[in-house]
Amino acid sequence: MKICFVLNKIETEKAATSVALMTKAHVKGHDVFVMGVGDFNFESSGTITLNTKQVPTGISTKSPKKYLEILQSAKAKEKKIVSTDVDVLFIRNNPTEEGATRHWAEQAGIAFGRMIQQQGVLVLNDAYALSHAFIDKLYFEELPKDIKPASIITRKKENILSFWEKNNKRIVLKPLEGSGGKDVYLIDEHEKNTNQIIETISNHGYVIAQEYLPAVKDGDVRVLLMNGRVLEENGEKAIIRRVSGKGEFRSNFKQGATADSSELTKEMQYIIDLTAPKLIKDGLFFVGLDIVKDKLIEINVLSPGGLDRFSDIGLPDFTNTVIDAIERKLYYKEKYKGQLSNKVLATMY
Repeated sequence: MKICFVLNKIETEKAATSVALMTKAHVKGHDVFVMGVGDFNFESSGTITLNTKQVPTGISTKSPKKYLEILQSAKAKEKKIVSTDVDVLFIRNNPTEEGATRHWAEQAGIAFGRMIQQQGVLVLNDAYALSHAFIDKLYFEELPKDIKPASIITRKKENILSFWEKNNKRIVLKPLEGSGGKDVYLIDEHEKNTNQIIETISNHGYVIAQEYLPAVKDGDVRVLLMNGRVLEENGEKAIIRRVSGKGEFRSNFKQGATADSSELTKEMQYIIDLTAPKLIKDGLFFVGLDIVKDKLIEINVLSPGGLDRFSDIGLPDFTNTVIDAIERKLYYKEKYKGQLSNKVLATMY
């Protein structure tokens, strides 16, 4: 299998989920290519080429950290390849993590992904589904009401303050476009900078005001889904509790949260049962759900992470199961030669 991973930038990548998946594919003997979102080239003939880097096949390492070190060093091979020469394009760049000077990068991966998908390459997640779900939090609002906290999306301060009053003067504010817990605020009746916070977030776009869930004090749970089911390996489920640091209500690992174990509860399964049909229909192969007790607070479809943290609680990293699933998709693609759409292949188990 020839698989190409699309990142924001190779130079700034961390040894997290994407690198863990690359490393496993490399260990399993696949040809792994890596590129930044700025490394696509479209030629007048209609050919799309990719400027990639590759850890040489002769170098063996099971460590994602070591793999990334090689990838970011002079040891990595630079190779320009034609898009149709790869079997899989795995879009793993996160548009919400791009800086103010890289607005061009926000939709580039998805846009080129659509073109490459039309060429017959298997694209994960489905590029047209990613176009629809470009802003994860807006896609989230399409899900059933009873599994979500009350919320509004607006840029009007008076709407936010009215929602705050209706919710016992205790709400969470966050930007519609954002991730990793950045610019997320708990606004209660003691907050002295409410107007300033609203103004700051709304200056950058739409604001989500969300009902505060008291259970968040115990952290939230990240559930990774593959093909609409909880990701499993060796009988273990890819479920991890993210516990907030002292004095912090956000449960993101990037904000200092620590990992703890969690069981799959009836409430979680209910949320999955209501969410999975839409994910499957839309061709979303690899998705992260963030759950607080019986409420889904966020859905991650662009570049869900967390695989690198499971070892902290004695679980497998689940990368073997993910790569195996991609191998099976290629098997079905070859077996049914053009009879199955990318969207169907993306979520075939």
